[in-house]
Amino acid sequence: MNKQQNILIIGAGLCGALLALRLGQRGYNITLIEMRPDLRKVDISEGRSINLAISDRGIKAMKLVGIQNKVKSLCIPMLGRMIHDTDGNTFLSKYSGRDHEYISSVSRQDLTALLMNEAEALENVTLIFNKKCKHVDFENKQATFIDYATKAVSTIQADVIFGTDGAGSSLRKSYYSERKFLFNFSQNFLKYGYKELSILPAENNAYKTEKNALHIWPRGDFMLIALPNLDGSFTVTLFLSYDQGSFNFSNLTTPEMVTRFFEKEFPDALKLMPHLIDDFFNNPTSPLGTIKCSPWHYQDHTLLMGDAAHAIAPFYGQGMNASFEDVVVLDALIENHKGNWETIFKTFSKTRKKDTDAIADLAIDNFLEMKEHVSDPIFQEKRKLEIALEKEFPNKYASKYALVTFNENIGYHEAMTQGRAQDKAILNLLKHKYISFDDDLKSVLKIIKQDTKKIIDKDNLLKNIEEESI
Repeated sequence: MNKQQNILIIGAGLCGALLALRLGQRGYNITLIEMRPDLRKVDISEGRSINLAISDRGIKAMKLVGIQNKVKSLCIPMLGRMIHDTDGNTFLSKYSGRDHEYISSVSRQDLTALLMNEAEALENVTLIFNKKCKHVDFENKQATFIDYATKAVSTIQADVIFGTDGAGSSLRKSYYSERKFLFNFSQNFLKYGYKELSILPAENNAYKTEKNALHIWPRGDFMLIALPNLDGSFTVTLFLSYDQGSFNFSNLTTPEMVTRFFEKEFPDALKLMPHLIDDFFNNPTSPLGTIKCSPWHYQDHTLLMGDAAHAIAPFYGQGMNASFEDVVVLDALIENHKGNWETIFKTFSKTRKKDTDAIADLAIDNFLEMKEHVSDPIFQEKRKLEIALEKEFPNKYASKYALVTFNENIGYHEAMTQGRAQDKAILNLLKHKYISFDDDLKSVLKIIKQDTKKIIDKDNLLKNIEEESI
């Protein structure tokens, strides 16, 4: 393997910065180019950044590059979902029955800045800002950029080019526009958008509500969430239809309408948000959607990673974690295949896609769960039972959420298959009163495992029949 190969990474977001750091640690010469200004010097959030939840898959990536302790100092543990009803009542639904399992709120900007600093500290890594990629000539391994300040056009050639430039990836667009190979692409938007709001800290940077929780105001067709920040504030996000329902982004056009909406649906949150109107009308309404494509690579020249390959909705808190896991998976393949990029890229694309497709689908599942099901009595009983099972049998049971979020050594697809079957089994058993929270937990676990296996076996049988009939 030629450790002195020149590698170009387009996009210095979370995935690109981590990739630059890891490949730099491996000895490659890295040029990391970002179209936006350096976020360490200017604020570029513009109300578009949903707070991030880092969990075990993301932490595994931080351990790979040796910065887990630095990242920990940026994090606020969230032990569960704090559910708020319309009367202002709250209850905490823990994420796990195992005390060591929780997710953490972290600032996108602070985490990206840390990764940039760590990468830039390496002599073989160069960061360049304010240069937008206009086109990638993936056959000739070169990319064309325009400087925002000078308008000068430049071309950079490299041995390998990575596209980590998000949902609007220039490399992906070049794959599509050049039509040099069969390239599949889908982009599906939800009917919902999101708007970022805020709860400012109380005096002395105190928190106005519970610090160690992800707050949710589920309202069936829409919801509000809030995640804590280190300065005592909360980043609040409203998820709402663009044009459906009594209240939507299309008809919330005046301060009076917005206030009426919050008074009716989120009265306890409104009391904590004196700057609501300013936030609502100053911050943009942004879309939510899923991007799937294939293949992610072209020969041994180029590879898409992170949101450029698999942008997902934010409802499982796994977008960043999935992108970080991309780097972990790629790094293992580099180690195994000793820098044979074509084999590395082909294997990465083939094995990773089924997992990222799975987490994209799970994110939509979780959206329905968060805005509708968390306040449903049967769902609440299911969660209460699962927490008890995880606490009583920590090595024998994990909920779907725990499989996805806290089991970093199994793939998303496996977690989805097992988790969906468990959910279906438990809800059916509870609905028909075959099990209850008051029953012997050992017996309950045995019944759940039996029914889960039956569901998985039936699904596999149907899948095999469908494949044989094609």
